Amino acid sequence: MSLPPCPKCSSEYVYEDQAMLICPECGHEWNPNEVAVDEDALIIKDSNGNLLEEGDKVTLIKDLKVKGSSMVLKVGTKATIKRFVDGDHDIDCKVDGAGDMMLKSQFVKKA
Repeated sequence: MSLPPCPKCSSEYVYEDQAMLICPECGHEWNPNEVAVDEDALIIKDSNGNLLEEGDKVTLIKDLKVKGSSMVLKVGTKATIKRFVDGDHDIDCKVDGAGDMMLKSQFVKKA
């Protein structure tokens, strides 16, 4: 009988205890019948509290000055989310007419 590796540390030394699987190396316990949820995934919400996902289209809710440039991104400018990052500017996106840029989720709303 083959048991799956640990989802936390990928250890192959997993053992069964009733309905649970246990990893002796990291101490992680999980039920193999439940759907796995990634606890490390970033949960980013827009200014209205809507959950954002990669690939979503968003619009700016405020005029934003671009640091190091005289350009200003106007209200209503659209952007496409490429990925989320951990930090102050948590959205890496492509802004229409301005290119790739990092934005704060508090200044966008889902389109």
